Amino acid sequence: MIAPLKIQVRFSDLDILGHVNNVTYLSYFEMARVYYFKELVGTKWDWQRKGVVLVKNEVEYHIPILLYDEPSITLYMRTLGNKSFTLSYKIEVKGKIYTTGSSTLVCFDSTTQSSIEIPKEMREAFNKIEKDEK
Repeated sequence: MIAPLKIQVRFSDLDILGHVNNVTYLSYFEMARVYYFKELVGTKWDWQRKGVVLVKNEVEYHIPILLYDEPSITLYMRTLGNKSFTLSYKIEVKGKIYTTGSSTLVCFDSTTQSSIEIPKEMREAFNKIEKDEK
């Protein structure tokens, strides 16, 4: 299991109402993906030939995150296909769920500009991610 990513809320993340702006959550999800992929496949991974492209995001806002909150993001595997997979996210503050969401990604070779099957090493590394219970 990979430890959740801890996020520091920045002043620039806030909107006029004083809570994290809705668009910032997608940045938080991206930060979680980068963090988890580093843990899964390391820093030497060939993202040009064995990359991913984002095709869909969903966010559900349960409780607003405020400036001095200390959120953590856990990433889960929701579905795993041949070329695509869906990750889900849970953002918690002090053990309480504030936000949930998901992202669907397709494996992609940018040198050929085509989708590819999920690389074997990546598929095996996904075993380190908890399964989504939904």
